Amino acid sequence: MHSTPSRRNFRVLAAVAAAATVGALTAALPASADSGRGDRDEHRGHGHGSSRTVDVQLLSFNDLHGHLEPPSGSSGNVTERQPDGTTKQIAAGGVEYLASSLRDARKGERYSVTTAAGDLIGGSPMLSGLFHDEPTIEALNELDLDVAGVGNHEFDEGIKELQRIQRGGCHPTAGCYEPGRKFEGADFPYLAANVTNEKSGRPVLAPYWVWKEKGVKVGFIGITLEGTPDIVSADGIKGLKFHDEVETVNKYAKVLERQGVKSIVAVIHEGGYPASTSYNYDCDSPGAGDGISGPIVDIAKGISPQVDALVTGHTHQPYACTIPDPSGKPRTVTSAASFGRLYTETTLTYDRRTKDIVRTSVKSANHVVRRDQPKAADMTELIGRWNKLAAPVANRPVGYISGDVPGRGATTPETPLGDLIADAQLAHAKSLDPKASLALMNPGGIRGDLVHRASGAEGDGVVTFGESFTVQPFGNTVNLVDLTGAQLVTALQQQVTGSNTAAPKILQVSDGFTYTLDLTKSGADRVVVDSIRLNGAPLDPNATYRVALNNFLTGGGDGFAELGKGKNPLVGGDDLKALNDYLGARSSAGSPLAPPKADRINVVR
Repeated sequence: MHSTPSRRNFRVLAAVAAAATVGALTAALPASADSGRGDRDEHRGHGHGSSRTVDVQLLSFNDLHGHLEPPSGSSGNVTERQPDGTTKQIAAGGVEYLASSLRDARKGERYSVTTAAGDLIGGSPMLSGLFHDEPTIEALNELDLDVAGVGNHEFDEGIKELQRIQRGGCHPTAGCYEPGRKFEGADFPYLAANVTNEKSGRPVLAPYWVWKEKGVKVGFIGITLEGTPDIVSADGIKGLKFHDEVETVNKYAKVLERQGVKSIVAVIHEGGYPASTSYNYDCDSPGAGDGISGPIVDIAKGISPQVDALVTGHTHQPYACTIPDPSGKPRTVTSAASFGRLYTETTLTYDRRTKDIVRTSVKSANHVVRRDQPKAADMTELIGRWNKLAAPVANRPVGYISGDVPGRGATTPETPLGDLIADAQLAHAKSLDPKASLALMNPGGIRGDLVHRASGAEGDGVVTFGESFTVQPFGNTVNLVDLTGAQLVTALQQQVTGSNTAAPKILQVSDGFTYTLDLTKSGADRVVVDSIRLNGAPLDPNATYRVALNNFLTGGGDGFAELGKGKNPLVGGDDLKALNDYLGARSSAGSPLAPPKADRINVVR
């Protein structure tokens, strides 16, 4: 089911009209649409009430990454803290359950608005990624998402593709996927206040949007992290400029204030790290100390007190905390982990006389998207329709494994799946150049796990194309470059320094490359240089090595600027094909591949 044009007028065109007032878009689109939601379903509530204050329910989530079906392995669990201090794992996620959770949460609420803090698409499993994330946008339309901020992964395929995702139309090369059916785009506005065209200086999408319901007005400002160019391929952000988060939010808070909108929510694709990964950890409890760390702390402390709440993402962590604004007043900052496993419910008490939020009354909590609740029938139908289209490709076996191969869901710096992918890339590189001696893989490019007992009907131990696609969905190439030993040392040190200091990004290494990572030390010293070995021999700082990297790393992505300085580049084949070829050549039904031991990096804690 698609949203009607009139509904889109109330959502997207209203944001475009607002953006046009600040010169945000050049497209000739209607500027007269109201940004209210007069067509909202009855269950969302319309009562005006006579009280001076009304409670606005703010529902939010982030980093869905196209996970329409429940995430597999440990990526599909959340940690719940028990009253006695122990923890337990709860299976969570899947858009059928997310839709049910949000719809149940809205029941009886007179004022309710739903937002999301970026990375809703990109890095998606095959069911969505194979179709350029059109299935995910259809699902988000169905579950009544009102407004979303962009994340870095919204730019994976470039700004023109993101604008198509917003406005609709068939893919320029893949076309339309079903006869007689045209992709209509997102019927919620994507906000990108801090992303501008380098030449014109104008925002590439609407910077803000105002939700209106029976005289209540709440403004939303959407931004992604300023460091997006460091974690997205150069082609994805070509011609774009990413601006400071604090300066941008403060700028548009003033714009909204001048328009009479005094209740403001910032939707920010940047986040933090709570002291506990339990979704129900109270980071404001007595004795918790500094319950959250990371980039969002300084951002929150710098954003104007005009902004009443921050909905965040990017770090895939769960939290509902308060961080003081510049005036020292506590302000709610939330994140709902990732993959649709949680949603956040925040209560904003709106004062009709001041038109502002009573900040002392703000309450927020994360809730589990449990799988023991009824599925949303429309989402089941949507998933079934797209699965039918994907089935001829998705169910094809590409290899066999004898046990789980954890990747995204692993809790260790080095992962079995990371080793497997690095080995596959080195094997592909050697087929292009026998001098290839090692491969390095960025951990963020590993989007899932290979599970021995999968939920499908293919049988235990079978790895299907759909499962391998979920692991490596970006369509990167495996490239070869020359790097000196000294450059490799610098690259290893960049795992734990610079932009990676707070949250180290540990490169996954191919067989034969070993070293010690001492986490008891600080800075670059955490990489024990004397321990680095390649096939048993010490790394020679003056020697030149032929290194396999994906094109994201050869572009210096994820803070690995040194890897972007490689010489004599050679562009190889698709990284997914490299993985599938490796599995196909080294495994069979009678002789499945054993998970790597993940013993190449000696981690000292």
